[in-house]
Amino acid sequence: MNLTVNLFTRPKPKQKAFYLQPFATLKYKGLKQTLLTIGFFLLWFASSIAQPKHEFRAVWVATVVNIDWPSKKGLSTEAQQKEITDILDMHKKLGMNAIILQVRPTADAFYQSELEPWSQYLTGTQGQAPNPFYDPLEFWIIESHKRGMELHAWLNPYRVAMKPDDPLSTTHIAFQHPDWIVKYGEKLYFDPGIPETRLFVTRVVKDIVSRYDLDAIHLDDYFYPYPLKDAFPDTTSFSLFNRGFLREDIGDWRRENVDICIKMLNDSIKVTKPWVKFGISPFGVWRNIADDPQGSDTKAGATNYDDLYANIIKWQQEGWIDYCLPQLYWRIGHPLVDFTLLANWWKNHAYGRAMYIGHAPYKIDANSKTKEWTEPDQLPKQIKVLRNIPEINGSAFYSSKWFKGNLLGFQDSLKLNYFKSPAIIPAMPWLDNTPPQHIAQLKRSGKKVKWETFAATSEMDKPWQYVIYINEVGQTFGAENSDFIHSIVKSKEIKFQKINRKKKKYEVRISVLDRLSNESRISEPVQLKL
Repeated sequence: MNLTVNLFTRPKPKQKAFYLQPFATLKYKGLKQTLLTIGFFLLWFASSIAQPKHEFRAVWVATVVNIDWPSKKGLSTEAQQKEITDILDMHKKLGMNAIILQVRPTADAFYQSELEPWSQYLTGTQGQAPNPFYDPLEFWIIESHKRGMELHAWLNPYRVAMKPDDPLSTTHIAFQHPDWIVKYGEKLYFDPGIPETRLFVTRVVKDIVSRYDLDAIHLDDYFYPYPLKDAFPDTTSFSLFNRGFLREDIGDWRRENVDICIKMLNDSIKVTKPWVKFGISPFGVWRNIADDPQGSDTKAGATNYDDLYANIIKWQQEGWIDYCLPQLYWRIGHPLVDFTLLANWWKNHAYGRAMYIGHAPYKIDANSKTKEWTEPDQLPKQIKVLRNIPEINGSAFYSSKWFKGNLLGFQDSLKLNYFKSPAIIPAMPWLDNTPPQHIAQLKRSGKKVKWETFAATSEMDKPWQYVIYINEVGQTFGAENSDFIHSIVKSKEIKFQKINRKKKKYEVRISVLDRLSNESRISEPVQLKL
């Protein structure tokens, strides 16, 4: 029996070819299978919820030990660039609007730098540039912006080497200042208690921000390393730089070391380029309630505050960071660290700054011993939880490579439902709350629409992207309804493709976004037949 189901009425170019696959025509034999199929679609359609117009949708691209990119050391320049564009195209199709790219995994660089050597994960040899030469970070930024996606440069501030015998370049800062380096477990780290290490990390960040057109600096959960059996070896630095702290208060001293670094980084970023955001992605638990009445009702084995010496909510309160992206890599209903409980705990600690949530697609597995991770609706349910919490405005997913595999239909859930409409990255009014100028002129020629803009007086106000709205003539247009967003583009023109067999009239409107996602007044419509 043939069953044709058309669930999509939103006007989109190539609507039928894109949105109705693979579900447009379903062939099943037997009434029972047909009824099950109808039931599936009715359930799916009923679960479809309105999408927010403004939402952060990011994916981490890890480079350390070649987790996501490059797929292995020593790839040719052409192969590396091909992998970049393939990754970006994949995530653009999934509805993502930001990439969090690891550009400094171990005091090395995925960009040209006079401060640190080229990463070994590029060519196989630390200090060796790509050949033929190109600058990977610059390439990532250009290609991300071309697709209307932000590029957040992800750095690990203190990690120096994944193994103590990793061959370091002769130019590495570790040879110039061996007193800055400590071995803990099987890794090498900068000692955060030494003032010069904080200054050096700040120099590195300032250098990147000043030379590259990136959108944000991003740090993850690695401050002081996760605790091992032995104590972190900072006895010497404590004796030299304790600032009056007593030995029994070494935890407070370590937290203040990280506080100082975070504030220095934010000050440096904002002085250099005030529109560049600063975000932190901490471990998912600040403190357990057993250790602090302000903590979450969880029983995490490690916490930001007590083990990583990262007092993340203080940074939110002080306005030292622009967004917090806790890694909630647990399932809904976990008995010790429940996703929903933690999402609601973090929403109460946004303090007027942006709050997003990190998810774990890497845990989805049909053969997982944890039942919930074998169910295809675990991550969709997490997205729905977040969309019911006004203080949380988006998600990020760890990590890119898992989207190439079997995520039990999660990719289709994003494309066909949760991320089917493009989303504007939420604005940050504490950085800039002035909308840019609206478009100066809008012209239609056949199926093509072009527009002009007014000259901007500053970098903060210049046109950065354009939101294309479309609706059928006679349909009531609503500016806050994400269903009317056709696309978000960089160019000043768009050519529409045929939507219907019989042409209908549509209205097209355009607005301007600045670098921080402030939106201009929406233009008056032009009409065209598609």
